[in-house]
Amino acid sequence: MDLQKAADVLCEAEKARKQIGMLSQENPDMTVDNAYAIQLKNIAKRVANGEKVIGMKIGLTSVGMQKLLGVDVPDYGHLMDNMLLLEGQPCHTAELIQPKVEGELAFCLRKTLRGPAVTIADVYEATSYVVPALEIVDSRIKDWKIKLVDTIADNGSSARLVVGSGMTPIEQVDMRLTGMVFEKNGVMVNTGTTAEVWGNPAAAVAWLANSLATYNIELKEGSIILAGALTAAQPAQAGDSFMAHFYGLGTVGVKFI
Repeated sequence: MDLQKAADVLCEAEKARKQIGMLSQENPDMTVDNAYAIQLKNIAKRVANGEKVIGMKIGLTSVGMQKLLGVDVPDYGHLMDNMLLLEGQPCHTAELIQPKVEGELAFCLRKTLRGPAVTIADVYEATSYVVPALEIVDSRIKDWKIKLVDTIADNGSSARLVVGSGMTPIEQVDMRLTGMVFEKNGVMVNTGTTAEVWGNPAAAVAWLANSLATYNIELKEGSIILAGALTAAQPAQAGDSFMAHFYGLGTVGVKFI
């Protein structure tokens, strides 16, 4: 398949805020390696245009989402500086296509992690603190009808992230049993625990570091790593507000305008 053409189509769809058809349907021989190559082409273009990579996001960490797409491994995407929303800053719906919101933990790294032999213990050692976070995902693929290769090529369906202000040293966090209550417009819509993310979100971060080694990429000191959603994503539109309450870690929220 023409990897550059696919990258250009996705890039234009994001800029124009329009939906496109499934890349996997147009290219039935498309592989996971093809998809990551497409993602990296567009990240390189964004960096060349002045954007900065501030971290990475991990997706498809829950068993339910993996079964939905027929896969048994997560995927990942890049987080850019212009995706970051400060707490209290609204999310402009007009800048997105079909956004959804997820609650998760963000790992803030004090040391660089480089695979291929990163362990959970290494992740603990490299993490300065964890914070409550919201990921706002958005697919450029029409109606979210995606396969694994579609979302990978589309930068893991990344769009925006909101990082809370409560910084907790990782050694003070029970990475299996920390609970989250997720609210939409003041009504509880989901609850979950950090065990939903591969049993321990640090395991997902270790997987990411080791997977990136294939492409000679490391998780750099100072990076923000979104470790994966604790519950299903909720659709968002103008006027909606979301809050994620993490036991012992604090709260993070966002309003769409």
